[in-house]
Amino acid sequence: MPLEKRKIVFFDGVCHLCMGSVQFLLKQNKKESLFFSAIGSETFQTNLLAQKKQGLPDSIVYWNDGNVYVESDAILSIAKELRFPWNLAVVFWIVPRVIRNWVYRWIARHRYEWFGKAESCMVPSPEVKRRFLD
Repeated sequence: MPLEKRKIVFFDGVCHLCMGSVQFLLKQNKKESLFFSAIGSETFQTNLLAQKKQGLPDSIVYWNDGNVYVESDAILSIAKELRFPWNLAVVFWIVPRVIRNWVYRWIARHRYEWFGKAESCMVPSPEVKRRFLD
């Protein structure tokens, strides 16, 4: 499958909250439609930074069919790929973006303080390695 047709979650590979979120997504995305790559990876550098000239968040970025979603839009777009009841999170689209993004940025700003930071990027297990791009 060409990269532009994939649904890719780019995540902070040293953030415990982000790595925990990836583990959660691996379990809840039974369709296995989501793929993963660390922010800063070759896939990220080549495809996103080349396409988006403005800065991107350093926590989670979602690429879906060539479209880039950031902050709360990324989280809610990813939720669409999850099974019940997690896919019900899409009801938060009714909350104004300015409020959703304020909450997102507040959590992202404190994520290392609250959840910690790993010394290195996570290494996927052999059974899920095929869903990691690099």
